[in-house]
Amino acid sequence: MVAGDKEKHLKKIDELLCDVVMINLEDGVFDKQYALELILNHFPDGFLDTNKEVVIRVNSLQNGGIDEIKTLNKLKPKGFRIPKIESLDDVRLALSIVDLDIEVHLSIETKEAFLNLVNFGFDRRVTTVYLGILDLFESLDLPQNLINFENPMVDYILSKFLVDSKIGRLKPIFFTFQDYQNLDDFRLWLLKGKSIGYCATSCISPAQVLVANEIFAKDENEYKKAKYIVEVFNKNRANKITGFVDEKYGFIDEPIFKNAQKILENH
Repeated sequence: MVAGDKEKHLKKIDELLCDVVMINLEDGVFDKQYALELILNHFPDGFLDTNKEVVIRVNSLQNGGIDEIKTLNKLKPKGFRIPKIESLDDVRLALSIVDLDIEVHLSIETKEAFLNLVNFGFDRRVTTVYLGILDLFESLDLPQNLINFENPMVDYILSKFLVDSKIGRLKPIFFTFQDYQNLDDFRLWLLKGKSIGYCATSCISPAQVLVANEIFAKDENEYKKAKYIVEVFNKNRANKITGFVDEKYGFIDEPIFKNAQKILENH
């Protein structure tokens, strides 16, 4: 996450070690018009020469987001991240404004959005959802001090967010850890997220990026195992055998083969 109103942040985009840079126009950006002009001036030809995928986090559609999207469509970012979504009508409105060759990303930070999440992937351009856990707790009228490792409700929210996203064919992004200097707890949260099934998170400092890259790095041993399973399954399938005991990894059948295929695809 980089601030849209700080030129020094925009100049360092290519140096960052993340996969996606999110230019922020929402929280913490006081002069929205100045930020818009700064982005337009800094990227006059769009983001084609940038070595990162760029997502622009605009304000809510009811609070300036519509005009921001219309102004920045011509820069052709990878996507626009829309906050304060609640309903399918909100998503349809976003889709009607964003150019057809740009993705729509959604911040899930209201109880209404959390309830409707499973239905938000109805359009192929809606690809990614971000868990805004602090705002979600506020929407649920719950104190934020309940967000801790021991609270089973937090485990439920993290799990439900991931499962509903997957059902809706959306990519779930783990919540942003705000205490950017506390890398120890950040690491623990990411390990929890990875154990649930997350493979990406938002970061608000370069130091967080390094930890996230370490935690979510591709497992080469897992990749080699998957490659072996696909090869040995295809060899046996040629002889019409789709369930067998392998000397290396035990019983292998079609579900195990399909899981190995998915690992290779994601790698």
